[in-house]
Amino acid sequence: MLDTGTHIVMGIALGGLALIDPVVADNPVTATAVVAGVIVGSLSPDVDTVLKLRNNAVYIRHHRGITHSIPAVLLWPLAITGLIHLIIPEANLLHLWLWTFLAVFLHVFVDIFNSYGTQALRPFSSKWVALGVINTFDPTIFGLHVVALLFWAFGADPVITMLILYSIIFLYYLLRFAILKAVRHAVKNTFPNSEEIILAPTIRFFQWRVAVLTKTHHFVGRAYGRSINIYDKFDRKTIPDSPLIKAALKDKNLQAFISFSPIYRWEITKHEHVHEVRLIDLRYRSNDYYPFVAVVHLNENLEILNSYTGWIFSEDKLHKKLDFLS
Repeated sequence: MLDTGTHIVMGIALGGLALIDPVVADNPVTATAVVAGVIVGSLSPDVDTVLKLRNNAVYIRHHRGITHSIPAVLLWPLAITGLIHLIIPEANLLHLWLWTFLAVFLHVFVDIFNSYGTQALRPFSSKWVALGVINTFDPTIFGLHVVALLFWAFGADPVITMLILYSIIFLYYLLRFAILKAVRHAVKNTFPNSEEIILAPTIRFFQWRVAVLTKTHHFVGRAYGRSINIYDKFDRKTIPDSPLIKAALKDKNLQAFISFSPIYRWEITKHEHVHEVRLIDLRYRSNDYYPFVAVVHLNENLEILNSYTGWIFSEDKLHKKLDFLS
Protein backbone atom coordinates (compact mmCIF):
# COMPACT_ATOMS: atom_id res chain seq x y z
CA MET A 1 0.00 0.00 0.00
CA LEU A 2 0.95 3.58 -0.26
CA ASP A 3 1.54 5.20 3.11
CA THR A 4 -1.18 7.20 4.83
CA GLY A 5 0.60 10.50 4.26
CA THR A 6 0.64 9.98 0.50
CA HIS A 7 -3.04 9.05 0.45
CA ILE A 8 -3.83 12.24 2.39
CA VAL A 9 -1.99 14.54 -0.04
CA MET A 10 -3.57 12.65 -2.94
CA GLY A 11 -7.00 13.33 -1.47
CA ILE A 12 -6.30 17.04 -1.05
CA ALA A 13 -4.91 17.27 -4.59
CA LEU A 14 -8.00 15.54 -5.93
CA GLY A 15 -10.07 18.13 -4.09
CA GLY A 16 -8.26 20.81 -6.10
CA LEU A 17 -8.83 18.94 -9.35
CA ALA A 18 -12.55 18.66 -8.50
CA LEU A 19 -12.83 22.40 -9.20
CA ILE A 20 -12.68 21.47 -12.88
CA ASP A 21 -16.33 20.45 -12.35
CA PRO A 22 -18.52 23.59 -12.77
CA VAL A 23 -21.09 22.24 -10.30
CA VAL A 24 -18.36 22.05 -7.66
CA ALA A 25 -16.55 25.27 -8.61
CA ASP A 26 -19.74 27.38 -8.64
CA ASN A 27 -21.16 26.09 -5.37
CA PRO A 28 -19.02 26.63 -2.22
CA VAL A 29 -21.21 24.25 -0.19
CA THR A 30 -20.80 21.45 -2.72
CA ALA A 31 -17.08 22.24 -2.98
CA THR A 32 -16.68 21.88 0.79
CA ALA A 33 -18.57 18.58 0.75
CA VAL A 34 -16.54 17.26 -2.20
CA VAL A 35 -13.21 18.13 -0.58
CA ALA A 36 -14.32 16.28 2.55
CA GLY A 37 -15.53 13.36 0.44
CA VAL A 38 -12.34 12.93 -1.55
CA ILE A 39 -10.10 13.13 1.51
CA VAL A 40 -12.18 10.57 3.43
CA GLY A 41 -12.52 8.47 0.28
CA SER A 42 -8.76 8.51 -0.20
CA LEU A 43 -8.29 7.03 3.27
CA SER A 44 -11.33 4.81 3.80
CA PRO A 45 -10.09 1.54 2.20
CA ASP A 46 -7.26 1.42 4.74
CA VAL A 47 -9.68 1.26 7.67
CA ASP A 48 -8.74 -2.41 7.92
CA THR A 49 -5.47 -1.29 9.50
CA VAL A 50 -7.37 -1.60 12.81
CA LEU A 51 -7.05 -5.37 12.36
CA LYS A 52 -3.53 -4.98 13.76
CA LEU A 53 -5.20 -4.48 17.14
CA ARG A 54 -6.34 -8.11 17.02
CA ASN A 55 -3.16 -9.84 15.86
CA ASN A 56 -0.72 -9.94 12.96
CA ALA A 57 -2.22 -13.11 11.49
CA VAL A 58 -5.64 -11.51 11.01
CA TYR A 59 -4.03 -8.33 9.68
CA ILE A 60 -1.81 -10.14 7.15
CA ARG A 61 -4.65 -12.29 5.84
CA HIS A 62 -7.22 -9.54 5.50
CA HIS A 63 -5.42 -6.20 5.06
CA ARG A 64 -6.17 -4.79 1.61
CA GLY A 65 -8.57 -7.66 1.03
CA ILE A 66 -12.30 -7.06 1.25
CA THR A 67 -11.86 -3.31 1.91
CA HIS A 68 -10.14 -2.99 -1.47
CA SER A 69 -12.50 -5.29 -3.38
CA ILE A 70 -14.94 -4.42 -6.17
CA PRO A 71 -17.96 -4.36 -3.79
CA ALA A 72 -16.03 -2.09 -1.40
CA VAL A 73 -15.12 0.34 -4.18
CA LEU A 74 -18.85 0.64 -4.86
CA LEU A 75 -20.00 0.75 -1.23
CA TRP A 76 -17.42 3.14 0.26
CA PRO A 77 -18.56 6.11 -1.88
CA LEU A 78 -22.22 5.43 -1.06
CA ALA A 79 -21.51 5.31 2.67
CA ILE A 80 -19.26 8.40 2.67
CA THR A 81 -21.63 10.38 0.45
CA GLY A 82 -24.59 9.48 2.62
CA LEU A 83 -22.77 10.55 5.79
CA ILE A 84 -21.57 13.86 4.36
CA HIS A 85 -24.98 14.57 2.89
CA LEU A 86 -26.50 14.23 6.37
CA ILE A 87 -24.08 16.89 7.60
CA ILE A 88 -24.22 19.10 4.48
CA PRO A 89 -27.64 18.41 2.91
CA GLU A 90 -27.37 21.39 0.53
CA ALA A 91 -24.48 19.80 -1.38
CA ASN A 92 -25.13 18.34 -4.82
CA LEU A 93 -25.54 14.64 -4.11
CA LEU A 94 -24.60 13.29 -7.54
CA HIS A 95 -21.37 15.25 -7.89
CA LEU A 96 -20.41 14.52 -4.29
CA TRP A 97 -20.80 10.81 -5.03
CA LEU A 98 -18.90 11.00 -8.34
CA TRP A 99 -15.81 12.65 -6.85
CA THR A 100 -15.87 10.45 -3.75
CA PHE A 101 -16.09 7.38 -5.97
CA LEU A 102 -13.08 8.60 -7.94
CA ALA A 103 -11.11 9.06 -4.70
CA VAL A 104 -11.87 5.52 -3.50
CA PHE A 105 -11.15 4.03 -6.91
CA LEU A 106 -7.79 5.83 -7.16
CA HIS A 107 -6.78 4.61 -3.70
CA VAL A 108 -7.35 0.97 -4.68
CA PHE A 109 -5.92 1.49 -8.17
CA VAL A 110 -2.61 2.99 -7.06
CA ASP A 111 -2.19 0.33 -4.38
CA ILE A 112 -1.81 -2.38 -7.02
CA PHE A 113 1.41 -0.76 -8.25
CA ASN A 114 3.54 -1.75 -5.24
CA SER A 115 4.79 -5.19 -4.23
CA TYR A 116 2.20 -5.73 -1.47
CA GLY A 117 -0.75 -5.39 -3.82
CA THR A 118 -4.46 -5.78 -3.14
CA GLN A 119 -7.24 -8.30 -3.68
CA ALA A 120 -8.88 -5.78 -5.97
CA LEU A 121 -10.57 -8.49 -8.08
CA ARG A 122 -12.62 -9.95 -5.26
CA PRO A 123 -15.20 -11.52 -5.30
CA PHE A 124 -14.23 -12.87 -8.73
CA SER A 125 -10.70 -13.78 -7.67
CA SER A 126 -8.82 -13.81 -4.37
CA LYS A 127 -5.49 -13.41 -6.20
CA TRP A 128 -3.26 -10.61 -4.97
CA VAL A 129 -2.72 -8.04 -7.72
CA ALA A 130 0.73 -6.51 -7.22
CA LEU A 131 2.69 -4.91 -10.07
CA GLY A 132 5.73 -4.04 -7.94
CA VAL A 133 6.84 -0.76 -9.50
CA ILE A 134 6.31 1.70 -6.63
CA ASN A 135 7.64 1.47 -3.08
CA THR A 136 5.19 1.72 -0.17
CA PHE A 137 6.50 5.24 0.37
CA ASP A 138 7.70 6.84 -2.83
CA PRO A 139 9.42 10.16 -2.05
CA THR A 140 9.02 11.36 -5.63
CA ILE A 141 5.24 10.92 -5.67
CA PHE A 142 4.85 12.39 -2.19
CA GLY A 143 7.18 15.29 -2.97
CA LEU A 144 5.41 16.14 -6.23
CA HIS A 145 2.09 16.31 -4.39
CA VAL A 146 3.55 18.56 -1.69
CA VAL A 147 5.01 20.92 -4.29
CA ALA A 148 1.69 21.07 -6.15
CA LEU A 149 -0.23 21.78 -2.95
CA LEU A 150 2.22 24.55 -2.05
CA PHE A 151 1.71 26.15 -5.48
CA TRP A 152 -2.04 26.00 -4.86
CA ALA A 153 -1.64 27.48 -1.37
CA PHE A 154 0.31 30.41 -2.81
CA GLY A 155 -2.34 31.23 -5.39
CA ALA A 156 -1.78 28.99 -8.41
CA ASP A 157 -4.86 27.75 -10.25
CA PRO A 158 -5.69 24.39 -8.59
CA VAL A 159 -7.09 22.75 -11.72
CA ILE A 160 -4.09 23.58 -13.92
CA THR A 161 -1.69 22.72 -11.09
CA MET A 162 -3.24 19.30 -10.47
CA LEU A 163 -3.48 18.50 -14.17
CA ILE A 164 0.25 19.20 -14.48
CA LEU A 165 0.87 17.12 -11.33
CA TYR A 166 -0.99 14.09 -12.63
CA SER A 167 0.62 14.37 -16.06
CA ILE A 168 4.07 14.27 -14.46
CA ILE A 169 3.09 11.35 -12.21
CA PHE A 170 1.74 9.45 -15.23
CA LEU A 171 5.10 9.85 -16.98
CA TYR A 172 6.86 8.84 -13.76
CA TYR A 173 4.89 5.59 -13.65
CA LEU A 174 5.83 4.86 -17.25
CA LEU A 175 9.48 5.43 -16.35
CA ARG A 176 9.20 3.06 -13.38
CA PHE A 177 7.73 0.35 -15.63
CA ALA A 178 10.60 0.83 -18.09
CA ILE A 179 13.16 0.47 -15.31
CA LEU A 180 11.37 -2.61 -13.93
CA LYS A 181 11.47 -4.20 -17.37
CA ALA A 182 15.19 -3.48 -17.70
CA VAL A 183 15.95 -4.91 -14.24
CA ARG A 184 13.89 -8.05 -14.93
CA HIS A 185 15.74 -8.51 -18.21
CA ALA A 186 19.09 -8.20 -16.40
CA VAL A 187 18.05 -10.73 -13.75
CA LYS A 188 16.80 -13.11 -16.45
CA ASN A 189 20.16 -12.88 -18.20
CA THR A 190 21.90 -13.64 -14.91
CA PHE A 191 19.61 -16.60 -14.19
CA PRO A 192 18.45 -17.92 -17.57
CA ASN A 193 16.99 -21.05 -15.93
CA SER A 194 14.98 -19.19 -13.31
CA GLU A 195 11.48 -20.46 -12.56
CA GLU A 196 10.33 -17.31 -10.80
CA ILE A 197 11.72 -13.79 -10.40
CA ILE A 198 10.36 -11.46 -7.74
CA LEU A 199 11.40 -7.81 -7.85
CA ALA A 200 10.40 -5.27 -5.23
CA PRO A 201 11.15 -1.55 -5.36
CA THR A 202 12.97 0.22 -2.56
CA ILE A 203 12.82 3.84 -1.45
CA ARG A 204 15.88 4.46 -3.64
CA PHE A 205 15.02 5.09 -7.25
CA PHE A 206 17.48 2.70 -8.92
CA GLN A 207 17.62 -0.02 -6.25
CA TRP A 208 15.40 -3.12 -6.32
CA ARG A 209 15.16 -6.16 -4.08
CA VAL A 210 15.67 -9.39 -5.99
CA ALA A 211 14.54 -12.91 -5.13
CA VAL A 212 15.02 -15.69 -7.68
CA LEU A 213 13.71 -19.24 -7.61
CA THR A 214 15.48 -21.87 -9.70
CA LYS A 215 14.98 -25.61 -9.80
CA THR A 216 17.64 -26.16 -7.13
CA HIS A 217 18.18 -22.88 -5.26
CA HIS A 218 16.83 -19.61 -3.91
CA PHE A 219 18.94 -16.53 -4.66
CA VAL A 220 18.53 -13.20 -2.85
CA GLY A 221 20.17 -9.92 -3.73
CA ARG A 222 19.75 -6.39 -5.00
CA ALA A 223 19.70 -4.75 -8.38
CA TYR A 224 21.38 -1.39 -8.88
CA GLY A 225 20.13 -0.41 -12.29
CA ARG A 226 21.14 -3.36 -14.46
CA SER A 227 23.86 -4.50 -12.06
CA ILE A 228 22.76 -7.56 -10.07
CA ASN A 229 24.43 -8.35 -6.73
CA ILE A 230 23.55 -11.68 -5.13
CA TYR A 231 24.06 -11.83 -1.36
CA ASP A 232 22.60 -15.20 -0.36
CA LYS A 233 22.08 -18.60 -1.94
CA PHE A 234 19.92 -21.28 -0.32
CA ASP A 235 19.25 -24.85 -1.37
CA ARG A 236 15.67 -25.26 -2.50
CA LYS A 237 14.10 -27.92 -0.30
CA THR A 238 10.51 -29.10 -0.28
CA ILE A 239 8.96 -28.70 3.12
CA PRO A 240 8.64 -32.24 4.57
CA ASP A 241 5.28 -33.96 4.81
CA SER A 242 5.79 -34.98 8.44
CA PRO A 243 3.53 -35.08 11.52
CA LEU A 244 5.48 -32.10 12.93
CA ILE A 245 4.87 -29.97 9.86
CA LYS A 246 1.22 -31.04 9.63
CA ALA A 247 0.72 -29.97 13.24
CA ALA A 248 2.55 -26.67 12.72
CA LEU A 249 0.54 -25.83 9.60
CA LYS A 250 -2.64 -25.83 11.67
CA ASP A 251 -1.40 -22.66 13.34
CA LYS A 252 -3.10 -19.44 12.23
CA ASN A 253 0.18 -17.51 12.05
CA LEU A 254 1.80 -19.98 9.66
CA GLN A 255 -1.36 -20.11 7.57
CA ALA A 256 -1.42 -16.31 7.32
CA PHE A 257 2.26 -16.21 6.34
CA ILE A 258 1.83 -18.81 3.59
CA SER A 259 -1.22 -17.00 2.20
CA PHE A 260 0.85 -13.83 1.88
CA SER A 261 4.40 -14.86 1.01
CA PRO A 262 5.14 -16.10 -2.54
CA ILE A 263 8.75 -17.11 -1.85
CA TYR A 264 10.17 -18.39 1.43
CA ARG A 265 12.43 -21.01 2.93
CA TRP A 266 11.92 -23.13 6.04
CA GLU A 267 13.94 -24.24 9.06
CA ILE A 268 13.21 -26.89 11.68
CA THR A 269 15.22 -26.87 14.91
CA LYS A 270 14.85 -28.43 18.34
CA HIS A 271 15.50 -26.60 21.63
CA GLU A 272 15.51 -29.14 24.48
CA HIS A 273 11.87 -30.36 24.45
CA VAL A 274 10.56 -27.75 22.01
CA HIS A 275 10.34 -28.07 18.23
CA GLU A 276 10.62 -24.85 16.23
CA VAL A 277 9.26 -24.50 12.71
CA ARG A 278 10.25 -21.25 11.01
CA LEU A 279 9.24 -19.86 7.62
CA ILE A 280 11.36 -16.98 6.28
CA ASP A 281 10.19 -14.60 3.57
CA LEU A 282 13.05 -13.99 1.13
CA ARG A 283 11.77 -10.70 -0.31
CA TYR A 284 12.78 -8.37 2.50
CA ARG A 285 16.47 -8.94 3.27
CA SER A 286 17.79 -6.02 5.31
CA ASN A 287 21.26 -5.69 6.83
CA ASP A 288 21.99 -9.42 6.44
CA TYR A 289 18.71 -10.30 8.19
CA TYR A 290 15.32 -11.53 7.00
CA PRO A 291 12.82 -9.72 9.21
CA PHE A 292 9.50 -11.11 7.97
CA VAL A 293 8.98 -14.56 9.48
CA ALA A 294 6.48 -17.00 10.91
CA VAL A 295 7.58 -19.13 13.87
CA VAL A 296 5.74 -21.92 15.68
CA HIS A 297 6.89 -23.75 18.81
CA LEU A 298 5.50 -27.21 19.54
CA ASN A 299 6.08 -29.62 22.44
CA GLU A 300 7.00 -33.30 22.21
CA ASN A 301 3.32 -34.18 21.73
CA LEU A 302 3.20 -31.78 18.74
CA GLU A 303 0.91 -29.39 20.60
CA ILE A 304 1.38 -25.72 19.69
CA LEU A 305 2.94 -23.77 22.55
CA ASN A 306 3.16 -20.35 20.89
CA SER A 307 3.57 -18.76 17.50
CA TYR A 308 4.21 -15.45 15.81
CA THR A 309 4.24 -13.91 12.37
CA GLY A 310 5.35 -10.42 11.46
CA TRP A 311 8.39 -8.17 11.30
CA ILE A 312 11.20 -8.89 13.75
CA PHE A 313 14.67 -7.39 13.26
CA SER A 314 16.67 -9.43 15.78
CA GLU A 315 16.62 -12.89 17.32
CA ASP A 316 16.46 -11.42 20.83
CA LYS A 317 13.28 -9.53 20.01
CA LEU A 318 11.78 -12.62 18.42
CA HIS A 319 12.49 -14.74 21.49
CA LYS A 320 11.04 -12.05 23.77
CA LYS A 321 7.92 -11.92 21.62
CA LEU A 322 7.49 -15.70 21.71
CA ASP A 323 8.14 -15.83 25.47
CA PHE A 324 5.49 -13.12 25.93
CA LEU A 325 2.98 -15.14 23.89
CA SER A 326 3.66 -18.33 25.84
